[in-house]
Amino acid sequence: MIRRTTGRASAGLLLALGLTAAGCSTGQETTSGSPSVAPVEGKISITYLQKQGDQEYFVGEAAGAKAKAAELGVDLKVVNLGNDANKTVSEVQAAIAQKTNGVIVVVPDPAVGPQVVQTARDAKIGLLTSDDQVCATGPDPASCAKTDLVPRVGFSGAQMGGEVGKRAAQEYTKAGWTAADTRIIAAWKQDVTVCGDRVKAAKEAFDAAAPGVRTLEVATDNTPTGAQDKVAATVTANPGVKHWVVWGCNDENVHGGVTALRNAGVGADDVIGVGLGAYLACKDWGGTQPTGMKAALYINGRDVGALAVQTMYDKLKNGKEMPAEAFARTTMVDAATWKSAGVTCN
Repeated sequence: MIRRTTGRASAGLLLALGLTAAGCSTGQETTSGSPSVAPVEGKISITYLQKQGDQEYFVGEAAGAKAKAAELGVDLKVVNLGNDANKTVSEVQAAIAQKTNGVIVVVPDPAVGPQVVQTARDAKIGLLTSDDQVCATGPDPASCAKTDLVPRVGFSGAQMGGEVGKRAAQEYTKAGWTAADTRIIAAWKQDVTVCGDRVKAAKEAFDAAAPGVRTLEVATDNTPTGAQDKVAATVTANPGVKHWVVWGCNDENVHGGVTALRNAGVGADDVIGVGLGAYLACKDWGGTQPTGMKAALYINGRDVGALAVQTMYDKLKNGKEMPAEAFARTTMVDAATWKSAGVTCN
């Protein structure tokens, strides 16, 4: 545990760090103007709070975090927040009461960001987000000044979305479809900033290679059943469409969309689904039935969890400045390559 000395109190972590645009998925950029923090004496305690902790990606993220913590000798506690935004704040408070030195959080709802930041700031503990962005001064990270965004470890939404859109365009061109009888379904939870980044970049990349296809934006809760229900309604409302391209914030949205199309009688050859995660796409590829899930961008949660713990450890133990954003690697996979790429499919 960190000792509550005067020196530590005066060097508490300032959570509103400067943010600069990231250049690539493997790069990281340090903040400027963030205060020095005295190294922690003794064993470090970190609390990792995750939304949707039973989702395959976050299970992997927790496993990676635990493995890295064991390697570094860190006392790590992982908490599943589910989709409960209120639980986020109470668990941060509980972690502080248990004398944690730092909190890593994946928020169920970015609206709790300011309260989480203020709570951590008042307790003078480290704060780092993984996956989703958090703003110190408002509920919407998309409207947040860059200097008020909390440091984040995860993936580049723009880079990921670009890869998805590029692959979707390749599949569309190969299929020989026309814009007149094709529609794109873009499905995501629309108050999650990184989701918006992903679908926007996917559209830009697709349009650059195959312009003219109309996009139908579908608001979901980022779950397979939620996406399936919303996409089913969209398909019903567009009876003249012959071919469908589906992408979204994550594998859940795309898998739900592909399932809705199949249930509506659309054949696999008339669907191009490009997932983001590959942890649900691989289940289709491991089966015997034709699927509209043509590819998926593999994102390894273990890498993010490990990188998040390492980043927090470096800050608390060595005073190393947290990067504004640090990104893990991604790989595009399909039915022929997912196993060799190391995708875990449970």
